[in-house]
Amino acid sequence: MEYLVTETDTECSGSGSGGKTASLRAQILQDMEAERTAAEQALTARYAGPREVNLTAAPVASRVMFRSALTGPDLLLPREEMESHIEAFLLSQLASEPAMTAALMIYTLNRSSEAVKQCVETIGKYLENISSHPHEEKYRRIRASNKMLRERVLCLRGAEEFLQAAGFRRMTVEIPEGVSEEFLVFEPGSEVDVDRLVELKEILQTAEPIRPELDRSVRIFHPSSNAMKMPVPDEFFRVSADELRREQQARKEAVEQLGMLRTREMRERDRVKELRRYRYCLIRVRFPDGILLQGTFAATEKLSAVFAFISENLVTDSIPFTLSSSAGHSLIDETSSLAELSLAPAALLNLTFDPSVLADIAAATGVKFQSPYVKPELMAAISSLQ
Repeated sequence: MEYLVTETDTECSGSGSGGKTASLRAQILQDMEAERTAAEQALTARYAGPREVNLTAAPVASRVMFRSALTGPDLLLPREEMESHIEAFLLSQLASEPAMTAALMIYTLNRSSEAVKQCVETIGKYLENISSHPHEEKYRRIRASNKMLRERVLCLRGAEEFLQAAGFRRMTVEIPEGVSEEFLVFEPGSEVDVDRLVELKEILQTAEPIRPELDRSVRIFHPSSNAMKMPVPDEFFRVSADELRREQQARKEAVEQLGMLRTREMRERDRVKELRRYRYCLIRVRFPDGILLQGTFAATEKLSAVFAFISENLVTDSIPFTLSSSAGHSLIDETSSLAELSLAPAALLNLTFDPSVLADIAAATGVKFQSPYVKPELMAAISSLQ
């Protein structure tokens, strides 16, 4: 889909309480109409594209790709495929590194962090009980039907594999009532190795999830008058164009029917809803020489990630710089997300260097910092915007 970077003022100011109700209502209704018109224009620009744009041109950002520390920087896959690849890799390692791999599976293959926490705590308690009471049989057996075992442990992927790696075996045991029941029995018939239990617990508690890492999909372009025209794929958004239009129409109808003024709380709800519409953000940075550096970010990433991205691709990462929006507003709040700064789903930023700082660096080092500002290997891959 085509997306034209625009600057929209989303701030509004309140009126004094002493104004007449009628004039206050008229003013707010006027503001609401302006807001509705701006939203419609933004929606049209996002999905229809400006008329002067060639809609058949290839997007400057295609599929959003991910990498993994497990497989190195050369393998790039869409998120779902990378997650499947990570899972397959972990399963392939179970035979050679069962405890560590199973612990990684618990953290990686289960979505709920709270469920993972409960699972780790419960298994850790099992191991702690055995190490504290190595000669008491009751601590070495867990009923397979035990509610806590089923609801906190066995329902999570990788949990039973970890118990098996620790030494638990499913066995049918005859209990005093004269019936047989299935238990998970810890190392039946063997002595307890307390040191190994301590090691297993540490492995379980210190493992971390293996998540796909967003690839920046770095590209560099020659100076272009099309710098602000930034087509992005549908996966940059969490909702479809039809869903957005339905939301917009529903809100318009609600306001018309109720004839009510939008409170600050209502505006805040709309703002939060808007932030959740974006998954990714395409950032294009224009250097003083007109060269354009482009990267892909999660919409929830902080502005600091953009500063780090630029520094990593400069000829030298020790040169300070400032960023501003295409409308000239300085971007200094590095703790806010790109969505919160209204940079999603795409934005063109202008980069500037302080001439006095560059002069001081040149005087101290004898080297003048000049164009091109990015690394030579990037310049070797420079292309032209279509």
